[in-house]
Amino acid sequence: MKFRLLLLIVLVSKICFSQIEKIDAHKVANINYVIDLFKQKNIEDISQNVNYPLRREYPIPEIKNRKQFKLRFTEVFDEVLINNIANSKLKQWSEMGWRGIMLDNGTIWIDSDEGKIIAVNYQSDFEKKLRKELIDKEKENVHSSLKTFESPTYKIKTKKYLIRIDELENKKYRYASWKISKKESSKPDLILNNGELDFQGSGGNHVIIFTNGNYIYKVYRNIIGEESTPDITLEIEENGKIILHQNGILIRE
Repeated sequence: MKFRLLLLIVLVSKICFSQIEKIDAHKVANINYVIDLFKQKNIEDISQNVNYPLRREYPIPEIKNRKQFKLRFTEVFDEVLINNIANSKLKQWSEMGWRGIMLDNGTIWIDSDEGKIIAVNYQSDFEKKLRKELIDKEKENVHSSLKTFESPTYKIKTKKYLIRIDELENKKYRYASWKISKKESSKPDLILNNGELDFQGSGGNHVIIFTNGNYIYKVYRNIIGEESTPDITLEIEENGKIILHQNGILIRE
């Protein structure tokens, strides 16, 4: 799945927003601070101005802390991105309410209060190559019935199930599940190929819905929520009645 599914990535219009005049002086200072950090290429100070973990497009591992950030800085921030940030003008930054402040159409996001980087929706050539290598590796390790897919979306653990969701070439999604004790290399207990993605509001939360006769499987991805909100919620309905409700965690290797 493309970057539309990372933490705080929203569907935004291609219309250029000119909202900088509505941003107060404190937030303008935060923007200028980020710009100056990238002008100086001050990796140490940039690493202190990030809300961790910093998500990367699955299956690229997230960046969990400052140490990892400094080691992987050039993987994420190539010269193109560094220059885009360093040479940006205030009019290119727009405050998008509670979501934060974005550069252009969301290249990077900073939070409104502290000005810390909360999302980077850009993929360097290094990360493009790395992601392809990781996807190829996944295809080698899954069961033969699952080797054909366009892009891996999620790997999930609930109390009872291991679940894998992949995007297929036809823009549909595939659901494969095993009992929690099994591995992806074994034959799935269930495969559904007709999943459809439905975004819920503008905050990035979404659900992927699969139909199997009288059963409907709903996999909710909870990006925006309370601190206690789970990564994933799995619901199974039979004839419109919920017969299973389990919270899940994302597996990020």
